[in-house]
Order: sequence, then C-alpha cells, then structure tokens
Amino acid sequence: MSESSASALQLGRPRRQPAVHPENLSLDTSCFSSPPVNFLQELPSYRSIARRRTTVHSRDKQSGTLLKSTDSYSSQLEDRIAENLSSQSLRNYALNISEKRRLRDIQETQMKYLSEWDQWKRYSSKSWKRFLEKAREMTTHLELWREDIRSIEGKFGTGIQSYFSFLRFLVLLNLVIFLIIFMLVLLPILLTKYKITNSSFVLIPFKDTDIQCTVYPVSSSGLIYFYSYIIDLLSGTGFLEETSLFYGHYTIDGVKFQNFTYDLPLAYLISTIAYLALSLLWIVKRSVEGFKINLIRSEEHFQSYCNKIFAGWDFCITNRSMADLKHSSLRYELRADLEEERIRQKIAERTSEETIRIYSLRLFLNCIVLAVLGACFYAIYVATVFSQEHMKKEIDKMVFGENLLILYLPSIVITLANFITPMIFAKIIRYEDYSPGFEIRLTILRCVFMRLATICVLVFTLGSKITSCDDDTCDLCGYNQKLYPCWETQVGQEMYKLMIFDFIIILAVTLFVDFPRKLLVTYCSSWKLIQCWGQQEFAIPDNVLGIVYGQTICWIGAFFSPLLPAIATLKFIIIFYVKEWSLLYTCRPSPRPFRASNSNFFFLLVLLIGLCLAIIPLTISISRIPSSKACGPFTNFNTTWEVIPKTVSTFPSSLQSFIHGVTSEAFAVPFFMIICLIMFYFIALAGAHKRVVIQLREQLSLESRDKRYLIQKLTEAQRDTRH
Repeated sequence: MSESSASALQLGRPRRQPAVHPENLSLDTSCFSSPPVNFLQELPSYRSIARRRTTVHSRDKQSGTLLKSTDSYSSQLEDRIAENLSSQSLRNYALNISEKRRLRDIQETQMKYLSEWDQWKRYSSKSWKRFLEKAREMTTHLELWREDIRSIEGKFGTGIQSYFSFLRFLVLLNLVIFLIIFMLVLLPILLTKYKITNSSFVLIPFKDTDIQCTVYPVSSSGLIYFYSYIIDLLSGTGFLEETSLFYGHYTIDGVKFQNFTYDLPLAYLISTIAYLALSLLWIVKRSVEGFKINLIRSEEHFQSYCNKIFAGWDFCITNRSMADLKHSSLRYELRADLEEERIRQKIAERTSEETIRIYSLRLFLNCIVLAVLGACFYAIYVATVFSQEHMKKEIDKMVFGENLLILYLPSIVITLANFITPMIFAKIIRYEDYSPGFEIRLTILRCVFMRLATICVLVFTLGSKITSCDDDTCDLCGYNQKLYPCWETQVGQEMYKLMIFDFIIILAVTLFVDFPRKLLVTYCSSWKLIQCWGQQEFAIPDNVLGIVYGQTICWIGAFFSPLLPAIATLKFIIIFYVKEWSLLYTCRPSPRPFRASNSNFFFLLVLLIGLCLAIIPLTISISRIPSSKACGPFTNFNTTWEVIPKTVSTFPSSLQSFIHGVTSEAFAVPFFMIICLIMFYFIALAGAHKRVVIQLREQLSLESRDKRYLIQKLTEAQRDTRH
C-alpha cells in the first residue's frame, strides 16, 4: 500500500513513518476504527499487494528497503546532504534557495569545529573545484564551430545538430590520428632531414634478397604531358608517389640520436596500433554515454505517448518554419507509434498459414537482397582487376579521359553501387511487412553493410592480386613483384583515390544537383514536374553513412598512406561548411526524420561497425601478406608483424619471460575465465537494477492510482455533504 495514501488521511504535524509492508498492514491500521480500515483496504495499491502476497512474500522481505515512506524523502535527503557537504556542492541538489541557505549555514557552523588542517583541506578542495568549473567554462568557448552548431540547433532542432556534432567529432578524431603518426613517424625524419637536431639516418642493412625483388620503378622517363600532373594529383602517382604521403617513401631503418637509436619500423607499426586503439576507446566511450541515455529513455508505449505529447517539444527551435516542421515530426512519430501498435496487434492475430506465407516471402526477398549484394561485389572485383591490369600502360598511349577512367574505375563502380542499392532496398522492404521503425533500421543496416563491405571487397581483391602469380615469381619474393613492386604504396593510392573521388562526388552533388534544384523549385514552382520533384531533403542517415564511409577509408589507408588522416581532416572541414551551406540555402530538413537522430548512439554504432571492418583487412595485411622488399621500413622482415618479436628479443630475459607468459595460452585461458565471471557479475547487477527500476515504477503507478482513488472518494463525500 502506498504511504502517500495513508498520510493523506492523517491530520496534524507530518512525521517520519516506518515502511508499510503487506504482512504488517493490519498492525499499521489497528489504530483506526473499522470504517477507515475497510476504506483503506479498498485502495488499488492494497488490493494489488494482497493479490501478490502469496507469490512475492519472500521478495518483499528482501526488498523492503525499497518501499520506504515517500514522506520521509526530504528528511532523508537533508541528512544525506548534511553528511556529504564536504564533498558535494549544493548546486547538485534540487532544493530551493531557502533550503540551500540553511544548509550553507549548517556547513559554516560545522567548519568552526574542525581543525585548521581540515579547514585548509576543505577550502583548497573548494578552490580546486571552482577552478575546474571555470576551466570547463573556458574550454566550452574554444570548441570548434560552437556558434555555428548552436545556430543550426536553434533553427533546425537537435536532430540535424547531432549530425554536425558528429562531423566535428570526426574532425577531432582524424586530427589526433594525424598527430600520433606525425609525432611517431614524421617528426624524427624531419628533424634529421633539416638538421634541426644532431642526428643521422640509419639505412636499412642489406640482406640476402634477390635483386629482382628490390627493383622499384617509380616513374617513367620521356615526354610528360601537361595533364599528367592533374592525373598524378588525382591518383597519387608520379611526383606524389615519391613524397611522404605514401608508404614507399619511408626507406630508412631508424634515426640515430646522441644517446639512442630511434627504431622507425617499430614506431611505424606502433602508430598504426595506437590510432586504431584510440579510435576504438574513444568511440566506445561516447557510445556508452549514448547507450545509457537510451537505456534511461526505454519506456512503455503509454509512457512514450505521454512523453511525446507533454515533453516532446524542442525548445531550441526559434524559427517558425522549423516549429511547423517539429509539429509535423511529432505527428509523424505518433502515427508511426500507432502504426507499430496496429502491426503488433496484427502479428498477434496472424494464423499459422499467414505466418508461413510472410516468412516465405521474407526469405525470398532476402535472397534477392543477397543476390544484389553479390552482384555489386562481383562488379567491384571485376572493375578492380581490370583497372590493375591496364593501368600499367604508358601514359602516352592513352588519352586523358581514358587514363583517368581506368584509374578511377573501382571508385566509380563503388559509388554507383552505393547510389543504386539503397533505392533497391527501399523498394524491397515495402513487401516484407515490418513495422515502420524496424523498416528504417533494417534498411540502414543493409546500406551500412553495402557501403562498408565494398571497401573490404576492394582491399581483398587487391590482396588476392598481390599474392597471386601466373608463374613461380611469388616463390621468389613472396608476392607478385612484377605488377606490385611496392604493393603497400599502390594500396595507399587506391585508398587515396577513393577519398578524393568521394570528396569530388559530395561537392558535385551539392553544386550541380542541389543548387540548380533549389533554383528550379524557387523560380519555376508553377511547373507540375518541379512540384513533384520538390526541394532536396537533408536526410540525416544518408549523410551519416557518407561520412562514416570516408572515415573507414581513412582508417584502412592510414597505414599505407600516413598523411591520409590530414587529408581526411581537411576534407571533413570543407564538408562541414558545404553541408551547412546546403542546409541553409538549398535543402530542407526531412519531414520524417530518423527516430534516433537526436542521439549520437546510432551514429557511433555505425562508426564502430566501420572500425571493426577496417581492422580486418589491416590485420591480414600486417600479419599475413609479405612486406615489400623494394620499399618501406619493413624490407628486411617477412611480414610487418615480425618487428614485434624482433624487438622483444632485445629485452632482458626476465622481461621476455614475462611477455611470453602474458601472451601464452596458460595466461589467456584464466584471463578469459575471469573476464567472463566479471561480465556475468555485471549482467546480474544490471538485472538487479532493472528489477529495482520496475519495482519503483510499480510503486509510482500505485501511488498515482491511490491519489486518483482518494480524490474520487473526497469528491463523492463533498457531493453527499452538499446534498
């Protein structure tokens, strides 16, 4: 029974009351006469508890502390605040000004009875916290694009603002990745090259390697046409191939300073592991924050309706048209909820024949989806093989357009596949009879897999061409040295071309599609065709998939092209301004926004999938494919990973034993078991917290029902008194 119901019937000064349990209810109400007892037993909370008394008797004993009186909450909060005044600020408590002043007086009174040392510690702790708060306030003003994002949030709401915040996160992430690579790889080389420090290069020692494997023709001699520089700039060949942009430029073993020798191969590999680990930790950290928000917001359907109606308005909106858009968005979400409820009821009423029919149709349609994906992957494979076999021709044998088409053929096929397949998926899913929310999630999941898997198909196709030979030349060098004398650089060139082509497509669509479309809609709105075409919508999921696609290219290509994160940073900065201009002047927000658009959890989840897909080909390239013998810092290693065992072998014997023990199966199996036990503990803890939350929700629901019942009885009593 709810305590607020019982306290509503008591008169006099309020006081703290003990918890009321079903088993001692008769004891608590024995002081009343018979009519009040019968009246209290009619409360919905008492009837509900009485029905569950036989089934949850033991659980109520264990969780009795959860059913404390709500009237004593303020006094309990006051006691807890008084105990924690030394460690918490009064700003953290939802109290009025008079209560905060009274608690501050209590705090000052307690300070008088402390020693000078304790007083100094408290004053210093407060000063340090105040300094940290001021520092956080100052750092907020240094945020990148702070005013622009706030302006977008005020005009278009938090949904579109989350996309630009996500884009800012990728800019910062790529900047940090570039700084890692620059500090570990580029900086020692630049300090030695320009004689800034007293250091010298350590050349790679020559080992017994066939001379055929060390041949690396960088560029061809002869007449150079004027457009060859444009092709080199767009494809990374020619003069760019000899710069620090690509892997083949780093052909030294280390840098020798006065007191030590800097191992460049080890630093090169560590920089790759470092930026992948940093990206993983950073994304997981931000994803956990979004997951906690989504977990808190998980609610029943009735609560979802109430939240949308009474608390769904976005007070950041200041534009009238955006306010109308928010109204239509809320209406759409309510219609979608009702449609999902209708479909849920329809699913519950399905017969066995209808269930078999719909699942057979879904199986057939999913086979079509797999066939479309397989056709796209095969087209990418064929285009990559054709491009690799024909781009070795002399440039003077081709015209400008033919050469550029062959160089960019895989990128063109990938872009066409990413453009056509989402439309096919959108048509197919209409016949699968899913709920509206699940339709959006499944379509986006298929598009994510399509966009990111195309990059992996390209990389694996290149890997198969690198490790396959028509004769026995692979036995000599370990890879196809005839076509790929420096295969790492050529993989880096493919990633470079993908990034440049993706950037060109984004600019071209904005300037030559969205902008003319806006002009036609503005000045030729009377035409029926233009009315049907309409203005371009700013679709948040499609834009997010586009920048995640570019970030996945950057993760894969950073090992083969160390300066690719710097190019990605510059690219995302330009995309930010292009998308902002497009949003303000050429596009309109989608009237049916993605439901999770006001939370970054979906964006980070897609980004995490892209990172996992990027790690797979990188791991295979580092650990399985033999490194080039004609370029790069790993010419004396069979694979890139062999630099780690070589470095470990130089450690002291005790440290070697420790490392071998940590990496052995004897350590891995107990460690895995401990991790599983910890995981099971947290799963059990999460389940206990979930049960507590359900119990508290039930208690709140019972209290509201009790109040409604009491108000109804009081109204009836007043009506009887008047009559």
